[in-house]
Amino acid sequence: MKTSYAFRKPVVNAYLVRERDRRRWRDLVMVLAVAVPIAVVLLVYTSIRVGVLEAGYRVGDLERELYSLEQAERLLRLEGSQLSDAARIEGLAESELGLVAPRIEQVAFVGESP
Repeated sequence: MKTSYAFRKPVVNAYLVRERDRRRWRDLVMVLAVAVPIAVVLLVYTSIRVGVLEAGYRVGDLERELYSLEQAERLLRLEGSQLSDAARIEGLAESELGLVAPRIEQVAFVGESP
């Protein structure tokens, strides 16, 4: 039982000419007109977001550095107050330099004539 569909007939496409589809180009331009601005906006948003994240990391680093410098400043102030103690300075002057407190007759007061 053979039907007409069982026989193959060769197709000759040598005489066919493809026409340009102007609707296809119009659709492509429309898609690009919509997609390009959206892509630009997304790229700008992404670059801004990356900049904000980098700035946040930098701020965190600077805050940690500030905290460590504040701790060092506190330690230096404490050490400075300990080193500038009057009793300590007097003890060092007497022991290392051989200085003694002046007697009252050695003191010259300002505004008095000798």
